[in-house]
Amino acid sequence: MKRIRINHNTQYTYSEPVSLLPHRLMLRPRAGHDIRIETADVVISVPHDLIWQRDIYGNSVGVVTFTEPVMELSITSEVLLQHFEVMPLNFHVDERAVMFPFHFDLSERVEMIPYQMPCFPSDSEAVRSWVQEFWRPGQMIETYVLLDTMNKAIAQGFTYGQREEPGVQRPAETLKLRGGSCRDFATLFIEGCRFFGLAARFVSGYLHSPLTVQNDGSTHAWAEVYLPGAGWKGFDTTSGLVTGHDHIAVAVTRHPADAPPIAGSFIGSAECQATMKVRVDVREW
Repeated sequence: MKRIRINHNTQYTYSEPVSLLPHRLMLRPRAGHDIRIETADVVISVPHDLIWQRDIYGNSVGVVTFTEPVMELSITSEVLLQHFEVMPLNFHVDERAVMFPFHFDLSERVEMIPYQMPCFPSDSEAVRSWVQEFWRPGQMIETYVLLDTMNKAIAQGFTYGQREEPGVQRPAETLKLRGGSCRDFATLFIEGCRFFGLAARFVSGYLHSPLTVQNDGSTHAWAEVYLPGAGWKGFDTTSGLVTGHDHIAVAVTRHPADAPPIAGSFIGSAECQATMKVRVDVREW
């Protein structure tokens, strides 16, 4: 077990007073058998009302409403947690799902349907051509080996780069460029899994990076695949590894566009200029 402290600050500056519309916060990690939250605080610099709720995926979502015009907005999330996932490869897949292809039990099939549907159906041909590198009809392969090979193929065969643009690249664009951000890689992996009929979902959260010079971390994205007997298992397509005690999940969604840490808008004149600065610090405590 290790204790991790997360400080996530987002600052907005506007060139004139603006009226803020409701903002949606997805900043609180998903607690469970692997993560225990000791403290979690959100500090917002301007008068506001904050209500917490659960969305359809069980994520903690904060809805913020504002009461007066502002020229600056600062939102800071401070979390201290315990992470118990120290053996990420210590899991057992149900015997019927050890080899691919396999079929889900009838009781699971209805629940899996949303996570088997492609988010970018017009890119299916590009995805199909890519996944043929890993499996062809009639072939039998160990399910974990298939997923691990796909995961490592992205991490080792594509060029990682941060993108400031919102949203994700389409899988066809990532394949064409042979590069993208962590969320782009996760999206490609998810679409590949769904092409095979596997249930996969998008995960946003934080990564503790103790080997960096700053000994800190960042926001991060990866994928999870449902394996009967083992549950949802995380695959980090940026590193090519199975997720472990350096990964802190905040939100899981069917579509990768549905999990920004902060989402909101404002009303101002057409000449209003807005800037945003984000600082994330993730370190062992």
